Order: sequence, then C-alpha cells, then structure tokens
Amino acid sequence: MDYNAIRRKTRQITVGGVAIGGDSPISIQSMTNTDSHDAAATAAQVKRLAAEGCDIVRVAVPDIAAVDTIRALKQDPEITVPIVSDIHFDYRIALACAEAGVDKIRINPGNIGSRDRIAAVLSACRERSIPIRIGVNSGSLEKDLLERHGSATAAALAESALRHVRIAEELGFFDMAISVKSSDVTKMIETNRIISREVDYPIHLGVTEAGGLERGRTKAAVGIGALLAEGIGDTLRVSLTADPIYEVREAKSILDVLGIGARKQIEIVACPTCGRTKIDLIGLLDRLESEIDRNGLRDFPAKVAFMGCVVNGPGEAGDADVGIAGGVDEAVLFKRGKIIGKCPSDAIVGTLIDELLAMKAAGLN
Repeated sequence: MDYNAIRRKTRQITVGGVAIGGDSPISIQSMTNTDSHDAAATAAQVKRLAAEGCDIVRVAVPDIAAVDTIRALKQDPEITVPIVSDIHFDYRIALACAEAGVDKIRINPGNIGSRDRIAAVLSACRERSIPIRIGVNSGSLEKDLLERHGSATAAALAESALRHVRIAEELGFFDMAISVKSSDVTKMIETNRIISREVDYPIHLGVTEAGGLERGRTKAAVGIGALLAEGIGDTLRVSLTADPIYEVREAKSILDVLGIGARKQIEIVACPTCGRTKIDLIGLLDRLESEIDRNGLRDFPAKVAFMGCVVNGPGEAGDADVGIAGGVDEAVLFKRGKIIGKCPSDAIVGTLIDELLAMKAAGLN
C-alpha cells in the first residue's frame, strides 16, 4: 500500500526532535507506569521504552511534586526521547511542566478548568514553543454535551474536541494535536473520522482502557489499524494493562502489517495446519519465535515461510526469502520459491536461524 497516496494531509508539529503530521513517519508513543515521584525508576523505564523503539514517552504528573521528575528526565543526558507531561485538573501543574522544559503537554480541557486557565497554559506553551495535545475521552465529557447527545456518542466526543480546538484557535494557538479515545472501538473509529473531516491538525490514535495483552492488542489492531488503513492518524499509542514495552511492540507490529513507515520487522507467514501436517508446526513456530528474539533478528526485515506441507509450500510462499514446507518428520527448505534442500524436523528451527543470520551478515534485505 502506498500510504502517502491515501494519507490525510495534516499540518506538522514538532515534539522535541520528533515531527508529527505532514509527511513525517507515524510515531509510536507509550506511557510510563512507574510512580511519577520516583525519578530514577521513571527514567529507567523511559530508557527501556526508547531502546525498544518508542518515539515519544508520556509521564503522568498528578501533582506539583511530580514535576521534579519531569525536570530530572529533561536533565538526564541519556534520555533523548521527547517527554510529554499528562495533566489533569490543575492547570498550575501544566505551567510548572512548561517551566521544567517538557517537550509537550497533554491536557484534557474537560477537566482543566475555565477558559482563563486554558489561556494561561497556552500562553506558557507559546512562549517556549511547546505543543499541546488536546485529549478527550468518554469519562470527562462536558455536562451540556452529555445532556444534548444523551450519552458519550461519537458526535459528542468529536464536538468536545472541536470545541476546545476552537478555543485554542481563538487564543491564537495552533501548535497542537488532537486525541479522542474510547474503550468502544467502533465509537473511537467514528469519532476520529469526524475529526479528520473537520480539521487538519495531527491526530493521535488509541483505544483507551483496552484491557490486558490479548484483548487489548486485538482492540488496538482493529481500531488503530482501521483508521490507518483509511489514511487517518499521525501518531499512536497501544494502551495495554501490561508492561508498556508491549505497547511499543504491538504498535510496531500494526505499522509493519500495514506496510507503513520505515520500521520493518521480520515477517513470518505460517499456515494454520490441518490433517496433512506431519510435523509439530505449532511447537516449532513457538521455538522459532523465541530463537528470532534470542538472536536479535526481530527487526531484520526478512520474510520467512513456515508451511505444514507442500500444498502450502514453495508455490504459495514463493516470495519468501527463506522457508520450509513440512513432510514426514522432515521439511524441504526453499528460498524465493526454489527448493534448495531438506532437513529433519528437529533441525528446522536451527536451519532457518542459520539462514537468516547468514542473510543478515551478507547485508541482504
């Protein structure tokens, strides 16, 4: 898919050294879940996320005391990933974060207070060239919108976000991204479609409160993936009740599956198995996945075919860089559709790993 051909055209903002919107790559975000008052633990997690491939890291700042952690993160020479402060209720925390040098401020206008308080935050950000993210979700929708729409509908959520965009514009502030999230995937999709038709600000995608790893990754893939496939979305977070490292991994997988951006991971195409399968393909695939991680091959952009029999073998997976098709206690090995040999079933994983390592060493793909 030529993503640039379908991608919604947005204005561009810059968060630290990361561009969002325009023709910039879709950026991956995550959020720390350490105690925001523990600067050392939070810094360690930020570094882990950055090493995993996270482009922007958000940190909850629940009170003024937690601003010290933001300040420590920005002063840490080992942290180069942009830091976003997540602010609710108290606009003074946002002002303190701006003074501490944060790269972006996320505010929820629905609970941040009066127009004067929003104006104070925007003024502080304008002075320091700090962009903001207007973040709206179902749980903090304004009372008048709830009464008019009857509930937190997609139209109500979009109206809330656009209301606050207009306030910012009236105050002369345009350096912003928009995020409207819901735990309801269809509502999240429809809301972002509405937003994308109304304004050209960058959109931050996410399904909030998505759940644990298994359920959450499915909801994120459906919601985020559907919008990206329509060309909507400039940055994203996969929200999971899990180690945030998995948020980054799942985000990378979504982008990779859609063929978006520069990030590429190894791709394994594997048949679902049937009565023709004579090798333990499922167990062998689990081993292969583990060995790929152990050998640092996850980000090597090769295509590997893992087929249970010759029916789904070299022919169907002819574009694979390397692959196997199972037989009786053995498998044929093929490259780009051509059979190059055989190997016993207990050597399949090792043989594929050796081939991938040799390809990587030779600079292929």
